[in-house]
Amino acid sequence: MSAGPQLVRPEAPPERTWLPLAIAAIVVLVILGGLVMYFGHGKATPQVTPISAPLDAYAASLPISQLAMSESANLAGGKVTYLDGQIANTGDRTITAVTVQVLFRDPAHEVAQNETQPLKLIRMRQPYIDVEPVSAAPLKPGDRRDFRLIFDTVALDWDGAYPEVRVVRVESQ
Repeated sequence: MSAGPQLVRPEAPPERTWLPLAIAAIVVLVILGGLVMYFGHGKATPQVTPISAPLDAYAASLPISQLAMSESANLAGGKVTYLDGQIANTGDRTITAVTVQVLFRDPAHEVAQNETQPLKLIRMRQPYIDVEPVSAAPLKPGDRRDFRLIFDTVALDWDGAYPEVRVVRVESQ
């Protein structure tokens, strides 16, 4: 028997299995997709009504007054702009929904941002301002209520003046 060197054949490397890596990649993609849908889905793209759109026939019975604007920082590092005001129902119908068009202007008085959204009534002010749709507390004839409109973004070229608020749709009982 020879005790000399012997030829040792290296073992063939095990065949690499890609299945665990593929499953991990799919899980990561599903989580990322869920996060995008969760954070992106809640913010609907603003509805736009043409500037030339006529006012609702009942708009004259819903004067808007006492406009005030404010801003606050949001958790994502941006800012939110609030437009508060008061709406009165001087007509003879009970109002269940109001849609307003808000026009932000630039220094040349051109429309920098045109956004349409449902009017939200202020339900309570403490411990924070909470809003609800008009349908939750319909505006009866003679009622006067505070409202709040919320804007996640405002055009960079906005001139800083109060925007024009137009009542473009009214629903009643």
